[in-house]
Amino acid sequence: MNANQFLKAVSQLQGWRECAFLLTLAERAFPNYALFADAVGMKSGGKMRQLLDLAWDLLQEDATEAAIPQLLTKLEALSPNVEDYDAYGVYPAFDFCQLLEQALLNRLNPNKHRATDASHLATKTVMDFVEMSEGEGMDEDELVRLFEQHPLLKEDKLFQRDTLLALKRQRTPRGDFISQLRTDAANDGVSNLGISLEG
Repeated sequence: MNANQFLKAVSQLQGWRECAFLLTLAERAFPNYALFADAVGMKSGGKMRQLLDLAWDLLQEDATEAAIPQLLTKLEALSPNVEDYDAYGVYPAFDFCQLLEQALLNRLNPNKHRATDASHLATKTVMDFVEMSEGEGMDEDELVRLFEQHPLLKEDKLFQRDTLLALKRQRTPRGDFISQLRTDAANDGVSNLGISLEG
């Protein structure tokens, strides 16, 4: 599956498949939020974990629309303001919040396509991190080569593609399938930036 085929397939996601795709991106990015919250003493990692779990639960239930605005309000309260922090970690943490927001908004308004932007956002989180940690002083050509060869970006591409293929093959959001999707996305607590909750 080349890049164009991948983007086309993402753009065709709808219904529960699109929501599941958004949730897997958020799940993979969750440690970025949890570690940042811990590092700056926000003490909100546990609450955010509960929120993400509730979002997964909504995937297999007919979500009562009344519950979702409440969850979005909670998410907003738990989201860091990037201008309040000097630490780089606020950006991946905020990106996670945006991914979870897209998943919740998808349940509220399933007719608006969100997966393509979310896919780009998840990859951009990794690209920004790679550039920040390894790309200092590089020109554009060198950066492009760094991105093409970087294991974190290869991993991100593979994860998104495998998730997409699994969703395309699956006919209904069965519990065992969703559970496997979650487990794969959680990646033993290692995020898309290669950082771990076990630390």
